[in-house]
Amino acid sequence: MNNHQPVSQSQSVRKPWPSAGQGRLLLFLSSSFVVILLGLGFSLYCAPSDNSTVRAPLPCVSQACLKAAAKLSPSADPFSQPCDDLLFTCGTRERQSGKNIIKREEGPGEQTLLRGKRRKATREADRYTFEEAQPSHSVRRAALLELLREVLESAGSGDSAKQKARWFYSSCMDTQAIEKLGSEPVLKLIQKLGGSMASRKWNHFNFNSALSVLMKEYFTFPFFNVYVGRDANSSDHRRYIQLDQPDIQIPVEWKSNKKNSKEKAQDLRNFLLSQVQLLSLLGISLSSTSMHTGHLIQLSSQLARFTRPLLYRLQQQQLYHRMTVKELQAQAPAIDWLGCLRAVFHPLAVGESDTVLLHNLPYIKHMSQTISAYHRNDKFSNCVGTLYTFMILSLLHTLTPALDSRFTEIRRNLSAALGNAEEVVPRWAHCVLQTETVFGEALGNAVRERVGEREAEDLIQTIYSSLESKLAELNLGDDDHAILNKVRSLTPQFSPNIDVMSEKTLDQRYAKVQITEDYFSNYLQSLSLRQQRRNELFMQASEPDILLITPFVTGSEINFPLGMFVPPLFHPSYPRAVNYGALGTLMAKNILHLLLPEMQMRMKTLQAVSECVWSLFGNMTEGPHGFLLPLTLEQQLTVWVEYTALQIALQGYKNSLLKQPQDTSLSGIYHTHLFLTSFVQINCIFVPYHEQLPFEASFLVAAICMNSDLCPESMTCSLNTHKHFKQKC
Repeated sequence: MNNHQPVSQSQSVRKPWPSAGQGRLLLFLSSSFVVILLGLGFSLYCAPSDNSTVRAPLPCVSQACLKAAAKLSPSADPFSQPCDDLLFTCGTRERQSGKNIIKREEGPGEQTLLRGKRRKATREADRYTFEEAQPSHSVRRAALLELLREVLESAGSGDSAKQKARWFYSSCMDTQAIEKLGSEPVLKLIQKLGGSMASRKWNHFNFNSALSVLMKEYFTFPFFNVYVGRDANSSDHRRYIQLDQPDIQIPVEWKSNKKNSKEKAQDLRNFLLSQVQLLSLLGISLSSTSMHTGHLIQLSSQLARFTRPLLYRLQQQQLYHRMTVKELQAQAPAIDWLGCLRAVFHPLAVGESDTVLLHNLPYIKHMSQTISAYHRNDKFSNCVGTLYTFMILSLLHTLTPALDSRFTEIRRNLSAALGNAEEVVPRWAHCVLQTETVFGEALGNAVRERVGEREAEDLIQTIYSSLESKLAELNLGDDDHAILNKVRSLTPQFSPNIDVMSEKTLDQRYAKVQITEDYFSNYLQSLSLRQQRRNELFMQASEPDILLITPFVTGSEINFPLGMFVPPLFHPSYPRAVNYGALGTLMAKNILHLLLPEMQMRMKTLQAVSECVWSLFGNMTEGPHGFLLPLTLEQQLTVWVEYTALQIALQGYKNSLLKQPQDTSLSGIYHTHLFLTSFVQINCIFVPYHEQLPFEASFLVAAICMNSDLCPESMTCSLNTHKHFKQKC
C-alpha cells in the first residue's frame, strides 16, 4: 500500500534552503562577481589607461572634431615610429610661419598688412602699431581671424549690432563696387574740406582749422600723434592726453653715432615718385621736378629728421614729459593747441591748465618752427599749398584701406622699393580686421558664445596649478620662494578682453551707426567711432581688444584672453587630450616666459635641466655628424621652457583625468597618446621662440617618454641602444 500522499497541483515543490555557511559563500561570490564586472567596465571605459589592449573611449563626432581628425597627420603620432624619427617629424613638410600662413591672393581685392597687429602697452589708446611677430603668433592670429570670419559670414537678420558688423564686412568685401568708384569718393571729400587741389587756390586755407577737422573727423594726424594713456613713470592711475611724433611716411635712417636721422637719396626718389603717383590719381598733374613737389619733399624731410627711435628717447628721458596746454602753446606756438585738443576730444572739456604728456618735445618744437617758416615765406601761396598738400596726402594714407587697388599698389611698390615688402593677406582678413576696429564688442560677444567658458576655465586652473607644483619641485636656491610667491600671488582668470554687454546694450550702443552698401562711407564712419573710443578711455578701466592671443598680467591677475581659445588649439567639444596637448603646452610656455626675468636669476637649475636634455639629444645623434656645440644662454632658456612646459601640460592632463576620467578619442587615439600626438602636430605649426630651439619640439616626447611613467608606453630607439636614456631630466 502506498503511504505517500498525492501532491495537489496547487501545491508547489519546495527546494531546500542552503545552510547558513553556504549562503554567506554564495553572497560573497556573487558580490565579488559584480565588483569584478564593474571594475572591468570602469577600466574599459573610464580609466585613464593608454594600453593598446584597452577599448578606446567613444570617438568625438562634433563638427570641430571631424575637422581636427581630418587634419591630424599620421606622421605626428610619436608611437607609430622609432623615437629616432622624432628628430625629423616636422622636416618632411614646410613649417608654417608668419610668411606663409596666409597665401598670396592676386587681383584687385588684395590688401597689404604687416604682421602682428596689436596695441602698444605704453600707448593704452586706440592707436595701432604693427610689429614683426613670432611665427606662432602669426598662425594663432590667423586662427582667430578665421573664427571671426565664420561669425561675419554666418547668416543673420534684423538690425542688431552683430548684423551691422556683417553688413560692414560685406561692404568691405565688395571689391567690384570699390573698384568701380575709383577716386571719386576721396575727390568729393577733398571738395568738402575746402576746395579742389587742381585749382591751386590756397589763400582761403586756414591751417589750424583744417588740422582740427582732420584729427577730429578723420582720425588723421599729419604733424603729431594724439592718444590717451597713463604715465608709465608714475603710480598715478589717471589717463592723460599724450602727444607723440607722427608716423612719418618718408623713409629715414637713424644714425646712432651722429644721433640724428638721415634720408638716403634713392629712398627720397622712390618716396617722391609715390607721392606724384598718388596726386595723379586725384587729377593733379605734377612732375617730380616741379617746385611744389620739391617743397613737399623738403617739408617731409625736415619733419622726419627730428624723429627719434623709441629706445633713444627712452635713454634720453624724453618720454612722458609733463606740461600744461598753456606751457605747450608757449613752446610750440604755430599750433593752436587748445583749439585742436578741444576739437579732438569734443565733447570733453580741455583747458589751458590741463596736463599733457609729450614723448619728443624737441620734435614738437622743431615742427612748430618749420610750420611757422612756411607761413612766413615770401612765396606764401606756394608754401601754404605745400602744407595743404602734405595734409591731404596724410589723409589719403588714412583712407587707402577704403580706396581702390591703385592706391594700395602704390603703397606696396614703395615698401618694396625701400626693402620692406609688406605681407599680402587675403581680402577677407583685411576686412575682418577693419570690422573689428568698429564692432569689437559685438564680435567679442559672438566669439564668447562659441567658446566653452567652463572648459576654458578648467584648462586655465589645471595648467596653472600644475605649473605651481612644478616650480615647487625645482631647486631654485635660497630665493626660490620669491618666484613661487609671485606665482601664488597672481589669480589666473579667463578674460574676454572686451566689455561684456547684453545684446540689448550692444544694440543701443550701435543704434546710431548706419551701415550702407558704400564701403567708403562706412569706413569714414568707422574713423569717427575710433575717435569716440579714444574719448571713452578716460573713463574705462582697460581698453578692449579681442585680438589679444597671449596671457598678460594686470595687478594681481594673470589674464588668459578670449582670443587664445580657438581651433585648432582649443574647442569645447575636443577631447581634453587635444586641448591640453595643443593649447595647454602653449599656455605653459607663455606663463614661463612671463616669469623668465626672475627665473634667469636662478640659472643654475635651468641650465642643468637644459644640458641634460641636450645630452640626451646627443646620445641619439652620436656619430660623424653628431658633435654638439654648447648651448647659448638663449638656447638653454628655450630648451628649459619647452621641456618644462610639456611636463606641466602633461601632468595637468593627468590630474584632470583623476578628477574626471571620461574623455573622448580622435582618429582612434586617446588619452596620453592623443595628448602627445596633438603636441607634436601643433608644434610643427605653432612654434613660439623656435629660433633658439636646437631640435624639433617633437624630440621632447622622446626625452620624457624614454624614462617616465607619464607616457602610455616606453619608447625604443634604434640608434645607440646601449645609451638609452638612463637619467631623468
